[in-house]
Parts: sequence; structure tokens; C-alpha cells
Amino acid sequence: MFARSLLSRQLLRQTPALRPFLPTPSAPSLLLRRLLSDQTKQAIDKAVSSAPVVLFMKGTPETPQCGFSRASIQVLGLQGVDPDKFAAFNVLEDAELRQGIKEYSDWPTIPQLYVDKEFIGGCDIIVSMHQSGELAKLLDEKGVVVKEEGETKSE
Repeated sequence: MFARSLLSRQLLRQTPALRPFLPTPSAPSLLLRRLLSDQTKQAIDKAVSSAPVVLFMKGTPETPQCGFSRASIQVLGLQGVDPDKFAAFNVLEDAELRQGIKEYSDWPTIPQLYVDKEFIGGCDIIVSMHQSGELAKLLDEKGVVVKEEGETKSE
């Protein structure tokens, strides 16, 4: 994506004055943040706010285009997420969205799950939380799970 710099990363790491400008695994890259246009950021903000549970995925819930997106949809289905409180966005339809969502969350992979506008993680996190019971607890606390008749929200 970018041409290789004349200065090696090794040399830059040895220069104390430049260290604050180097991306670190725990801090988002300033360069990547600048590539996310205001228009794209606003569109993603709107998408994340469009429903209590939002999944950015490859394909659609009916026809996922990758195994990780399929697994994420299956987990959300097993959890009983209310379809009226769920929205999915196909990143394959828009290259700017596909790259922008990675920069927005500072997460390199798709799918990406948001619950109440909070980034949860990718497929590996979704599956892990499902297996540990954390996802069921979170979704229940947020009130996004379909309740059977006569069942009330647990407290």
C-alpha cells in the first residue's frame, strides 16, 4: 500500500524524538486515522447507530460470503437475537466501507460486531464469548434477545 521508507523501522525506533509518531499495537495509527474521511466516518457512525446489534460482514445474513461471517451469523441466531434489533452491512458492496470499518474500529478483520454502539470484536471474539456464556449475558442485559411468551427480562 505504501512505498517503503528510506529509513528503516529499526532506525526510527532508535530515534527517541520519532517514537511518539510510530504506530504501536495498542494505539491506532495516526496515519490510518487520517485516511478515514469525515463522510465515511459519519456513514459508519450512522450504521453503528442504526440498530442495537450491528454486524459488518462479507455478504448478507441469508447468503454469507465467507466462513467467518457465516459463523458469526450462526452464533447470533443461536443466541436468539431479535431480528427487529439487528442490522447487517455487506462490506463487499462498498470498498470504502470495507476499508473504513477496519480503520474505524482499529480491528483488521471482518466480520465486526457492535452492540449498543460498542465494538465487541470479530468472529474469534464472538465465538469465544458464545462458548463462555459472556455473549448470552451481554445480549440479555441489552435486551436484544427474543423472549419467549411469558418470559420477562432477567435482572
